[in-house]
Amino acid sequence: KLGHPSELPPEPVPDYEGDEEFLRRVHHVLLEVEVLEGALRCPDSGRRFPISRGVPNMLLTEDEP
Repeated sequence: KLGHPSELPPEPVPDYEGDEEFLRRVHHVLLEVEVLEGALRCPDSGRRFPISRGVPNMLLTEDEP
């Protein structure tokens, strides 16, 4: 969640390659929204990576595989 409405559906729309409005919204979220504080979450492992001052910390600690 970005903290503001992104107007994106939870899943890609069918035939998204030809949906110019959907592609514009995805482009905006991926390339124009800057996250300053928060976290990224891995969908496979559930591990959270903190973001501080716009920089994600994706380093593992010594006790993590």
